[in-house]
Amino acid sequence: MKLIDLSVPLEENAFAEPFPMSIVPHSHTESAKSMAARLGLKPSDFNDSMSLTHEDFSGQFHCGTHVDAPFHFGPIVEGKPAKGIDEVPLDWFFQDGVRLDVRHVGSNELITVADIKQALAEIAYTLKPMDIVLIWTDYDKLIYTEKYLKEQPGMSREATEFILDQGVKVIGIDAYGFDRSFGYQAQAYKRGEIKELFPGHMVGRDREYVHMEKLGNLDQLPTATGYKVACFPVKAKGATAGQTRVVAIYD
Repeated sequence: MKLIDLSVPLEENAFAEPFPMSIVPHSHTESAKSMAARLGLKPSDFNDSMSLTHEDFSGQFHCGTHVDAPFHFGPIVEGKPAKGIDEVPLDWFFQDGVRLDVRHVGSNELITVADIKQALAEIAYTLKPMDIVLIWTDYDKLIYTEKYLKEQPGMSREATEFILDQGVKVIGIDAYGFDRSFGYQAQAYKRGEIKELFPGHMVGRDREYVHMEKLGNLDQLPTATGYKVACFPVKAKGATAGQTRVVAIYD
């Protein structure tokens, strides 16, 4: 069995996390002092005056590689209350994987139905129900540069709907978000060039599905198909997303 990590690190990175996030480590000796004070002990009561270390995390469940829940898109989908991340069926998150190469799509351009069909034709593959579709932009290589948040391509409404029409429930992308960059969309909307913000996300108000954002290492997959993807999200009650360690499994 061969395992390939398709996640990016959860870390403080201003180029990749535009919303406030922090990870504060506490040393073993510092933890001995705080734990001793809590338990009525002395730091020297712990072996070598060192206790169990930890980190304090502050941020969104949308930080790092994560799965967006149906509730993230809107309160109602398909006439029913949208599911939180803890309510999405587990079997969605362990299925056959399919990598679609759209690296030719330029910065802040839409990924179209034609792009998806071309990628499928290149690997002579027909999508089947429950496949986990991985959109390969190669933008994870820019995660420590300003381009990562400012230039990413994004899924069009039509391309997202086309994939879902094949019975797919989980789509992932190796860019910061599923749609084009926030700043580009805002300016294009003000200029009247686009009529809908976050069109890929907004499909989730009509169709029940989830997508993964901030994947990585799709270039490390030796084949476009022929593996399972495991991407179980954190079970955060009622949350709009859950962080996940995405792994491709070759048997």
